[in-house]
Amino acid sequence: MRKKKINVAVTGLNNIDSPGPGIPVIRALKESKVFDVRIVGLSYEALEPGIYMHELVDKTYQIPLPSAGKASLMERLQYIHSVEKIDVIIPNFDAELFNFITLSDKLKKELNINVFVPTLAQFEDRHKANLSAYGKKHKIKVPYGKVIFSAASIPSLVSEFTYPMVVKGKFYDAYIAYNQEQAHTYFNKISAKWGLPIIIQEFVTGQEVNVTALGDGKGNTIGAVPMRKQYITDKGKAWSGISIEDENLMAMTKQLIKSTKWKGGMELEIIKTVKGDYYLLEINPRFPAWVYLAVGCGQNHPDALVQLALGKPVKPFKKYDIGKMFIRYSYDMIVSLKEFETISTLGEL
Repeated sequence: MRKKKINVAVTGLNNIDSPGPGIPVIRALKESKVFDVRIVGLSYEALEPGIYMHELVDKTYQIPLPSAGKASLMERLQYIHSVEKIDVIIPNFDAELFNFITLSDKLKKELNINVFVPTLAQFEDRHKANLSAYGKKHKIKVPYGKVIFSAASIPSLVSEFTYPMVVKGKFYDAYIAYNQEQAHTYFNKISAKWGLPIIIQEFVTGQEVNVTALGDGKGNTIGAVPMRKQYITDKGKAWSGISIEDENLMAMTKQLIKSTKWKGGMELEIIKTVKGDYYLLEINPRFPAWVYLAVGCGQNHPDALVQLALGKPVKPFKKYDIGKMFIRYSYDMIVSLKEFETISTLGEL
């Protein structure tokens, strides 16, 4: 059967030590059995490696930082679309999702660009700062947490928490603080990068397991693959992992998607204690950087998301391979200075 040609724009091309999901998503789309996908990369920085991976990314355009606002983003996307005729956009960063969510209807009506992302309510409800209320609402165990806006609040935390405790940013980064001095250091480090508030979370020990999943927006789980981290970097990122069989974890994922009617990709970060309890640490409202493991296990979540975005019926995946591993690696690309200058000055390559 001849594949339909489509143009898909993808963000998250920073395939570095703390990788974005863009390159794994693109690899998954290139293996689609339904579409012949041309990839339009959307970058924020000129040194994002994905810009120069020409075997995966057909053309790249720089777009404004999320802080520039949705009007600037819309204006830039209008220009890119006039050249590329984009069918679907897959945003892959938490920080950019608000703009894409609020623009999704306008993109569809004015440009016929499809964006299959969570609703604004779904996006706001699962924020780290709201996790305690979220857990109660959906009957899921979560570590006790508190939002603080000033480092001056740290000394009084001992009335509610014991050390070690977890210090988290509103978008990214999490550190384990073993004393008050470390808590101050991490507060300043994260707030300088991501702003306020800072989330203080109870430290729960156990085995860290994650799930990459896709919801159709109607309460149905299209796909879900759980994995256990095998090697974790100093930034807490999985550098290798293995798909696992865990009926309780799968049931928890499906119940959450059913309860929230989740729309789009998601990642659940969970701690399984020695007693067998599952604590939800956070929900990332997009595919994780390890989503290509799902493809290797027989579930191509990015491809299914594109089908959903285009209004095509998608049957849920019924199974996945257990015991498949991913091992991340890095290598040096040789890039001409001319290419770097082109993306830096013209904003496209």
